[in-house]
Amino acid sequence: MEKELRVIVSGGGTGGHIFPAISIANAIKAKHPEAKILFIGALGRMEMQRVPQAGYEIKGLPVKGLVRPIYSLKNIVVGIDFLRSKFMAKRIVRKFRPDVAVGVGGYASAAALDAAHALGVPCLIQEQNSYAGKTNKMLASGAKKICVAYNGMERFFPADKIIMTGNPVRQNVVNDSISKEEARKKFGLDPDKKTILLVGGSLGARTINDSMRLHLKEVKDANVQFIWQTGKYYNAEMNKAVSDFGEIPNLKVLDFITDMGAAYNAADLVISRAGASSISEFCLIGKPVILVPSPNVAEDHQTKNAMALVNKDAAVYVKDSEAPEMLLKRALEIVNDNAKLESLSTNIKKLGLPNSADVIADEVLKLVR
Repeated sequence: MEKELRVIVSGGGTGGHIFPAISIANAIKAKHPEAKILFIGALGRMEMQRVPQAGYEIKGLPVKGLVRPIYSLKNIVVGIDFLRSKFMAKRIVRKFRPDVAVGVGGYASAAALDAAHALGVPCLIQEQNSYAGKTNKMLASGAKKICVAYNGMERFFPADKIIMTGNPVRQNVVNDSISKEEARKKFGLDPDKKTILLVGGSLGARTINDSMRLHLKEVKDANVQFIWQTGKYYNAEMNKAVSDFGEIPNLKVLDFITDMGAAYNAADLVISRAGASSISEFCLIGKPVILVPSPNVAEDHQTKNAMALVNKDAAVYVKDSEAPEMLLKRALEIVNDNAKLESLSTNIKKLGLPNSADVIADEVLKLVR
């Protein structure tokens, strides 16, 4: 390319949006080291910290999500903030002069890509979930290309714009070559004992945490060991519950796991929410998983993500409301069933789409050309 490549990447609000966005930016940088990449996010959301940590500049917009119920008076302020954000986004786009804009979903990408499209900048959106989010459905008409991770997305988007790419994932998760035994030692566990990993995201998941907290005796008595990521929000409460119960040698409690690659390698079975990025990671590494979809997400999209795997015998589904009573029992049954573990691993790995970030980066560059 004769002139310097300039790219806007927008989206965020959760790690499920931020990690793919950063992976796409890294892939573009790998192909064009001179590229200037500017992120646009939502003020007060986690992208305002995570993106600079990854080495990229970010501009924040005062955009927020709608309050439930939809007729709440608070949505008047939300609407005003969105109009302000659109005005600010147009000013950012005019000043930065991007060749292309990429949206990965989330509040900020609605304002940023709407502004970019209005100013004649070609746009690409990436939808991580099997049920498209409101933002991406709104932006679809103005997008040149729509990158997806699930079949059947013609329900939401024009078929001629859709490209099956899969979801970009954290490379340290896929490329971690540490052995299962070494990974377990890293967490202070027995290298030869079966291990269950429970993760509920950086903040934590109340249901998954309660599924452990209410059954600490069964945890201690199990001939299995556990790595339990409580999330920062619930860590003090869960640690107190364990402390009050007494010593549990086969349990490692952590608020946050920095090296998820090692955690995945240590585990024979993972218990997780059904966010799109997490599912993509499980598919690529072929990890048996029990999915407990969060009921607190738009259009119940996590359940739809989970069922896309369950219907292919590639994961096990436990309903959120039933998990505190039955999740641990189901996990112990599965982790001690080697045939079931092997079947889940084989089936989920068939669904993995490698090199997603590179494929999306190539599509971004085609728009520039």
